[in-house]
Amino acid sequence: MANVLTSLAADIYKAADIVGRELTGFIPSVTINAGSERVAKDDTVRSHFTRAQTVNTTFAPAMTIPEGTDQTVDNKTMTMDSYASVQIPYTGEDIKHLRNGAGFETVYGDQIKQAFRTCANKIENALALAAYKASSRAYGTAGTTPFASNFNEIPQLRKILADNGCPFDGQLSIVMDTSAGAALRSLAQLQKANEAGGTEMLRQGTLLDIQGFMLKESGQIATHTKGTGASATTDNTGYAVGSSTLTLASAGTGTILSGDIVTFAGDTANKYVINTGDSDVSNGGTIVLGTPGIRVAMSAATKAITVGNSYTPNVAFHKAAIELAIRPPAQPNGGDAAVDVMIVQDPWSGLTFEIAVYKGYMKTMIEVRCLYGIKVWKPDFVATLIG
Repeated sequence: MANVLTSLAADIYKAADIVGRELTGFIPSVTINAGSERVAKDDTVRSHFTRAQTVNTTFAPAMTIPEGTDQTVDNKTMTMDSYASVQIPYTGEDIKHLRNGAGFETVYGDQIKQAFRTCANKIENALALAAYKASSRAYGTAGTTPFASNFNEIPQLRKILADNGCPFDGQLSIVMDTSAGAALRSLAQLQKANEAGGTEMLRQGTLLDIQGFMLKESGQIATHTKGTGASATTDNTGYAVGSSTLTLASAGTGTILSGDIVTFAGDTANKYVINTGDSDVSNGGTIVLGTPGIRVAMSAATKAITVGNSYTPNVAFHKAAIELAIRPPAQPNGGDAAVDVMIVQDPWSGLTFEIAVYKGYMKTMIEVRCLYGIKVWKPDFVATLIG
């Protein structure tokens, strides 16, 4: 069906549409694995991970070299499983109408910008979901906007990451929703140049780095609705510090979802994030916490599980914790029916997309597209700020 462009073809329409853009704080904060080489959908990318090592506390002088302790190197995988595409069809009549009015190049350019916007928002949203659902632990109060009176939440996030062994090397970010951003900008101590260390917050509203974190906002952070789980307990096996996979007793009702925040009887100070939930807690399944797992050992007795309330997930993380791989999709040998293909960078998000032009019978179709995958490699380098 042809585009409906009659309203744009009017002579009185002269100005280009101002294309809005939502904030994309996650995209520049993660590791971006981009390139022009094509990949197939559902291709697997692997990465290696080393385990914690044992320290030798004794040695025995000898004329032979010690064998050394065997070590296991693990690997994790990510999948290029997501496709983002916007298709823009044009007939000859469409183009003629536009050139008699607003101008084809003007409208076409704005449509490309809107395509960038749509694809970038989809990827930003996927990053936001992946980040908080693979987090390690959390801090804050559900239903309460952070930074209402101070920024004391930031040291607590830093503590979680520091306790998890996260490096503080200038590559940490806190990505928050605009409500938390507005609260932070309202703090009097950050408005005063002599206390904030600069006038950027006061004059431009720029979020300044605080305590080793780059502060950013995202328009794709949405409320997490908690599962319906009630009266669930762990089994009576007992679990050591560092355990992350816990078996449930056949008790309680409802669900525990990925992204839910839970506490355990005897360990209410730590708020753990569920990475893998259970669709029916009464069946005695398992739940998986973000690494490095529990911080207080569980004795060989059932422990009641309390599921926290629904919340807004703001996220603190190290750049190396999350990877976004983005590529042009695979094509057959010799290419497909496209008459022109090029790689273009979106100046707002920094992502690169492929633009292809296809010619048909008295019609053209322009497609903006990419193939991407997301992986949280290091949940222990991710912490959630509850809002």
